[in-house]
Amino acid sequence: MPYSSDVAAAEALSHSYQKLKSEISKVVIGQDDTVRLLLTAIFCQGHCLLVGVPGLAKTLLIQTIASALHLDFNRIQFTPDLMPSDILGSETLDQERNFKFIKGPVFANIILADEINRTPPKTQSALLEAMQEYSVTIAGQKYPLGRPFFVLATQNPIEQEGTYPLPEAQLDRFMFNIYLDYPSYQSELDIVKSTTSDKRPDVQRVITGDEIREFQQLVRRVPVVDNVVEYAVSLVHKTRPNTERGSADANQYLEWGAGPRASQALILAAKCNALLNNKYSPDIEDVRAVAMPILRHRIVRNFKAEAEGITVEQLVKRMM
Repeated sequence: MPYSSDVAAAEALSHSYQKLKSEISKVVIGQDDTVRLLLTAIFCQGHCLLVGVPGLAKTLLIQTIASALHLDFNRIQFTPDLMPSDILGSETLDQERNFKFIKGPVFANIILADEINRTPPKTQSALLEAMQEYSVTIAGQKYPLGRPFFVLATQNPIEQEGTYPLPEAQLDRFMFNIYLDYPSYQSELDIVKSTTSDKRPDVQRVITGDEIREFQQLVRRVPVVDNVVEYAVSLVHKTRPNTERGSADANQYLEWGAGPRASQALILAAKCNALLNNKYSPDIEDVRAVAMPILRHRIVRNFKAEAEGITVEQLVKRMM
């Protein structure tokens, strides 16, 4: 849908965001920050990893977001015996004995990769090309994926047996690593009341794939002043130990710092965060608002940090 100006498009984005939040809140109570970050990633054409203990509505949240969008949605339950062809698809012989490609569940707009760390690296890596190149290669033939395309993955942090931690290369493809915490007492009261009755909320579809693509282009057109870009890049450089701009905390407590994708993600997410708050250009506060979920999975602590119980979150807050 073309808009008369970028200002009109920005107002439409803010309005659509509020409607999406309203529809999602019919099903998911609380988790406002998580909803904001997930929708930010969608408008920035990014992927998300949700980490939380069982029962925090990670899967329900993603399914609800998919219900509020006019997009194709597939859920893939990751298990130790899952094969790459179970995700991507495979070639089969038809009745005329010609090879025919049968598309796998990855051919949708929104992919829920449920418990992604339960499958071996060979299968995890099947998503890498799809997440980065928006295409799938089978038997030398490249098949483009539909746009928009998002991978929203969930992970349980407390079960270690029978799991395969995601490699850093794949973690870096996720724009946000979102931690879900336990709900507040009041939120849990509301959750129990709403989920133990026979009332079933009806989630309305409020935004189309064409509108999402338009908003994605709008986010990239948002102007950014140099000092905001410099702050974002400087923050990323502070995470890199034993470099010219590395911070003292990074030198002491980090093994590896964040790469250039983090700088790109900080600016893109800051642009979107500004639009969602009815601003036409991001400031340093917008960068800070999105820094934690962007950086927490891109920096690696050393043994000293682990021994002293210093968390990634503490280090990121010090650097900001």
